[in-house]
Amino acid sequence: MRRPVALRLQAALGTLALAAAAGVVLAMPEASAAAGGATGYATQNGGTTGGAGGRTVRATTGTAIHEALCGRADSSTPITIEVEGTINHGNTSKVSGDSCNTAADKIELKQISNVTIVGVGSGAVFDQLGIHIRQSSNIVIQNVTVRNVKKSGSPTSNGGDAIGMESDVRNVWVDHSTLEASGGESEGYDGLFDMKDNTQYVTLSYSVLRNSGRGGLIGSSESDVSNGYVTFHHNLYENIDSRAPLLRGGTAHMYNNHYVSLNKSGINSRAGARAKVDNNYFEDSKDVLGTFYTDAAGSWQVSGNIFDNVTWSERGGDNNPAGPDPRSNTTVSIPYSYSLDAASCVPGVVSGTAGANKGLKVSDGSCTPQNPDPTDPTDPDPTDPTDPTDPTDPDPTDPPSGTNLSLGAGSDGSSKASGTSYGNVRDGDLSTYWSPVGTTGSISVKWSSATTVSKINIREAAGSGGTIGSYRVVDHDTGAVLATGSGAGVIGFSPVSLEKITFQITGASGTPKVAEFETYAG
Repeated sequence: MRRPVALRLQAALGTLALAAAAGVVLAMPEASAAAGGATGYATQNGGTTGGAGGRTVRATTGTAIHEALCGRADSSTPITIEVEGTINHGNTSKVSGDSCNTAADKIELKQISNVTIVGVGSGAVFDQLGIHIRQSSNIVIQNVTVRNVKKSGSPTSNGGDAIGMESDVRNVWVDHSTLEASGGESEGYDGLFDMKDNTQYVTLSYSVLRNSGRGGLIGSSESDVSNGYVTFHHNLYENIDSRAPLLRGGTAHMYNNHYVSLNKSGINSRAGARAKVDNNYFEDSKDVLGTFYTDAAGSWQVSGNIFDNVTWSERGGDNNPAGPDPRSNTTVSIPYSYSLDAASCVPGVVSGTAGANKGLKVSDGSCTPQNPDPTDPTDPDPTDPTDPTDPTDPDPTDPPSGTNLSLGAGSDGSSKASGTSYGNVRDGDLSTYWSPVGTTGSISVKWSSATTVSKINIREAAGSGGTIGSYRVVDHDTGAVLATGSGAGVIGFSPVSLEKITFQITGASGTPKVAEFETYAG
């Protein structure tokens, strides 16, 4: 019989409380920041290196973390903050400065980039204090414990999320961390690892999520589908009621995770989401994969998983479990390399690697925990095939040739301004256009089957020429960045077969007006 979430942590919390009362420091292994480098989707879109190459500072309070952020030359100056001790409401104050935007009730990583927060020494514990990442990029969080963050009761922090990301977040790697609560929503807790409002290129690796009603989500509602490209690998989900994770739209890759006591449901793929689920070990759990609590279906590709004492409910209405014999109903292409451990050894490998203060040990696919690779993670491979500046790419100034493949295709995107339409970018009419709400957003062209594209032509509406600034061209199927640059016009890249291609406007001098998003095979 499974015990309620709130009871499962009592023994561990009691041990910590006794140690604190006695003035005992629990010895834990020292850690070095970002050993071995990021993995999964965090390697895409230019990669995730955090504060590599910048100065390193030590912080023992939340205020000191904020001071380190605010003491940089600007908001993108790289910095590694080594954290030791307990960070709580009592030692976390708001700090002001031109390079930061902080708050007193949470660790605030807002409108900044190139930051690593890593636990060292006797360990870093964020007690009842969440980590909030907003409008930021290139963030590494490693070897920390975040526990008992509440959205109701006292004290509250970060909307009840242990780690929460929202509003145009890019490239976050959370690694070898422990995220835990002492109950569910009725006890005042929310999610352990939440992503919403256009958060992309995230990896959660070698971490423990436990004793919570909600493991985490990707997308805050059925209409918040601009998130995705998230990798979860070698994590332990233990005593979680649901959301392991909840995936609304977008693409996620789950491999070599150990799921124990998922009490109501597990991986919940819905609202058009696609999940690739490889070599995981599901144990003593219920409805570990499917579409739950909605009739807006998602899909999954499964291989090599072990289902050990997993029960499945009956299908019907808004309850559609993948079991009792899970089969793939989509295919998901992954743009990065990875080594799979056999599912049978996942419990042992995860036990020896996952969580804070475990020495940052990893797996190389041999089913044996390894010491971290000392290779410098700040030296990206110049031969990376996803590098948008690869000199072998076609000349982007070459005029498009052949048929405009956008004519007759489909389209969608981020929120559109009043009076505009996604379909206006593929109708061949330069007098109609799509605009995002604000100065940034994304527009996509999509087909019902794989289509080869090597060049696009972005044509701005009359009177708005030169408005578009920085951009990314993304293979929506895999999350791979095909090209980056600035300004509208012809953009070339190596030929790729895909069903959906996205033009992301990441900077502009005003409200962009895209009259046509043309696509070409050559």
